[in-house]
Amino acid sequence: MKGEPSCPRCGGRVRAPGLFADTWQCDAHGAVYPLQPVIPPSVEALTAVVQRTQVPLWMPWPLPVGWLFTGVAYAGDAPGGGRATVVACSGPGPLGGPGELVLVAEEPGVGLGARYAGLQGPDPGPCMDVEKPPQAKVLAAGRPTPLWHVTDTPDDRAVFAGEALGVWLWAVTWPAQSGLLMYDELVLTDLRDAGPEVDLVPCGALSPRLMSPEV
Repeated sequence: MKGEPSCPRCGGRVRAPGLFADTWQCDAHGAVYPLQPVIPPSVEALTAVVQRTQVPLWMPWPLPVGWLFTGVAYAGDAPGGGRATVVACSGPGPLGGPGELVLVAEEPGVGLGARYAGLQGPDPGPCMDVEKPPQAKVLAAGRPTPLWHVTDTPDDRAVFAGEALGVWLWAVTWPAQSGLLMYDELVLTDLRDAGPEVDLVPCGALSPRLMSPEV
């Protein structure tokens, strides 16, 4: 799929490094890591992002019954590699109807996870109270990983965030009831370490949420 890099925080146009700046620039958010065009779901797409990223590429593995991989993207450029990744999966919701899950791994300040969460700032900030016990836990790369519910997000989604392998881990589900998935001790695999198992990932149609999380 062809397209131009965009701002990971707002989806707006970005300017490439040039005479007046040595970083990618968004008019609204200044220096950013450019979000590269979303790649339709395929094993080749996953492999391409794995080869470029400096942060984890999380996938529920095994996928919940009936769920499919439905798209991938990363934020970064060729010199520095990916500083954020996003994977979408879709399938039957735990309470019936379709459900969608987006997993974001990113360095602090990139802002991609916050965009899918529907937040204005680049990180969870005061919307995540780590003084309270975590509301969910996943097994990420073999490590028990607490996730906290993120508040002040749109009503149509459930958002959880925490830290895994030294960077932010965001989990965003649509509709909000699909957040029940996060209470089932979901197992996340960093596809950088998956090896030949990547070939077994079942692929579906491209998720519209990955393209336009604001919708």
